[in-house]
Formats: sequence, C-alpha cells, structure tokens
Amino acid sequence: MSAVSSPRPMALRALRESDIDALMPIELRGYPFPWTRGIFVDCLRAGYPALALEDDGVLVGYGVLSIAADEAHVLNVCVDPQSQSRGLGRFLFRALVQLARDHGAQRVFLEVRPSNTPALALYHSEGFNEIGRRPRYYPAREGREDALVMAMELVDDDIQTMPPL
Repeated sequence: MSAVSSPRPMALRALRESDIDALMPIELRGYPFPWTRGIFVDCLRAGYPALALEDDGVLVGYGVLSIAADEAHVLNVCVDPQSQSRGLGRFLFRALVQLARDHGAQRVFLEVRPSNTPALALYHSEGFNEIGRRPRYYPAREGREDALVMAMELVDDDIQTMPPL
C-alpha cells in the first residue's frame, strides 16, 4: 500500500521569466486582447514586482505591478478561467496590494474594462474607488472600450478608522 500525499496548499512566489511558457496559455484564455510574451519579459527584466500563484504546484494565476515613488499600478492580474470562482483572484489581488505596501506604496491604481463586471465587483469589495475614465483605452471587438481608473489609499495597519477628510 502506497502512502497518499496531501495536496500542496495554495502558494505565492515571485514570478520568473521561466514561468512565461506556463503563463501564456492562461493569458490567452483569460483575455480577449492578451499581453504578448515580450511584454512579460520586459516587465520582469525591468524588475517589476510580480507574483505567481500556484495551486498544487501548478501555475494558475499571476500579477504584475509597477512601483514608482509612493505609487503602485496593477498592470496585469489574471487567474486561469479554468480555476476561477474559488476565491483565487481575491487571494492573488490581496497579495499584490500587500506587495505594493511592502514596497512603500501609499496608493495603488489600476484600470479595468467597464464590461469586466466580476473584476469591478472584486476591486470595489477590496476598497478601490473609481477616480476617472480613460476614453478608448482598450482594444475591443467593435473598436475601442473605455477604462475605468480605480485607486485605493494604503493606510497604516494600526489605523482603526479612516481619518476625517
């Protein structure tokens, strides 16, 4: 009788250039207008903070940030559509926000398609607010789609309530 090993838990680690072969099929399944391999290579070689999300040792998601001064920008966050609706996106997104905080960011920005209602719901539920709109930002099947610009201020962990404005 052989011993049955327990499944490895969800794991986060730094995204590496060697992950790109496993990442590209997820990107292609996840987005109608995906990033190219070259964009991922450029981001990693430029030193952008990036995370890989593994489920039982298999890459199922990733996220890429840029950080300048005290601001972080979520450039790409994706969970394989075959692994969605299990809370993995929220887990990964929270880890990206924490990574931004760990790098000294005081606010985090992102763009999202108005048509991406699951992502919008996630971002709102995590404390992001819409602060603007970029007209015709994204390619779309019928021309271009606007981007909603969202942001969240990162406050110290010891603050119990938001200070008055």
